[in-house]
Amino acid sequence: MNHHTPGRRTFLVQGASLISGLAASGAALPIAARAQGTKLKVGVMLPFTGTFAQIGTNVANGLRMALQEQSNKLGGRDVELITLDDQADPSKGIENANKLVQREKVDALIGTVHSGVQMAVQKVARDSGVLNIIPNAGLNAATRSLCLPNVFRTSFSNWQPGAALGSALVSRGFKRAVWITWKYAAGDETFEGFQESFEKAGGTLIKSIGVPFPSVEFQAQISEIAALKPDVVVAYFSGGGAAKFISDYAAAGLRGKIPLWGPGFLTEGVLEAVGSDAEGIMTTLHYSDGLDIPRNRQFRLDYAKLYKSQPDVYSVHGYDAGQLLLQGAKAVNGDFSNKPALYKALESAVIDSPRGRFSMSKAHNPVQDFYLNQVVGKENRLVGVAAKALADPATGCKLSAG
Repeated sequence: MNHHTPGRRTFLVQGASLISGLAASGAALPIAARAQGTKLKVGVMLPFTGTFAQIGTNVANGLRMALQEQSNKLGGRDVELITLDDQADPSKGIENANKLVQREKVDALIGTVHSGVQMAVQKVARDSGVLNIIPNAGLNAATRSLCLPNVFRTSFSNWQPGAALGSALVSRGFKRAVWITWKYAAGDETFEGFQESFEKAGGTLIKSIGVPFPSVEFQAQISEIAALKPDVVVAYFSGGGAAKFISDYAAAGLRGKIPLWGPGFLTEGVLEAVGSDAEGIMTTLHYSDGLDIPRNRQFRLDYAKLYKSQPDVYSVHGYDAGQLLLQGAKAVNGDFSNKPALYKALESAVIDSPRGRFSMSKAHNPVQDFYLNQVVGKENRLVGVAAKALADPATGCKLSAG
């Protein structure tokens, strides 16, 4: 996930200005006032300013909520969160990660959002051996060729939402598709999953269209799509780009003529901005606001009370990063130096998530359900399950089980 602009899911969190200030400076933020013994230090490296600020803050909110539910303790030890604003800047990724690992000597590092920055975090995790939990960045390599025993992810691989689309489309009678996305890594990797699953299910890809990143000029491509007359258009955009594409698609008269589908990021957080132009769009995502299970209902209620806003998929990613960390800490009684036992506990964890229960693959990526959502009014309404227990193929990962 490499592009997002805040939409209707904005929020005001008590002390937000304090958090932002500390985040920008990398200062320590204690969440347990009365520490007993040595605190566990957890680095939180996320974007708190710039394009991805909303995602970073929602991830952080979810993480804090998970810890707060356990009295801000990990395996019986008080916790100190040390936050750092990585500004979604890959060029500063290694420097920023080392500030937390080398200077602050954190016991675990939660981060990050931008896949380019995560590449840098991956190197630091490899060289230092620090536990890293990825709460968003979807780059395939993190749980494929660059997989590590000390790196775990609680979000998705870029391949997964694309793979969930293919069979769902064919099962609904869409056999001829045009794919459109920005020319960037997340788009390429999501396309890989889509093409593989769509063609395996019997679909035919008429054309894949790439738009220079981060351009939001879509007129020429939409005219080309109209001329190709596919059964369906599958688009991978997000944030401001997604809003512009949806509006342009409708303005060109294609809404209602050629169905528009995509990974869930196409409509996540933009429905307020695009209004009726998004009506009927179908998406696949590993979370649905309206997932009617007790865990999700309670999560949404508690989150709204705490932050005076509605959670989104990024809030869930952060919350589950916290849940995974809590499970690992409990298994080793807070002793993060017991790495074999810690990693074994994390590998075997089953997370009772608002998205539904999920487990970890051998490569440390979630094995999870992907839901089929449809835009009705200003909500992504759950209409079914696109893929059950979908696992990334983990191509090139040499980790052994257990």
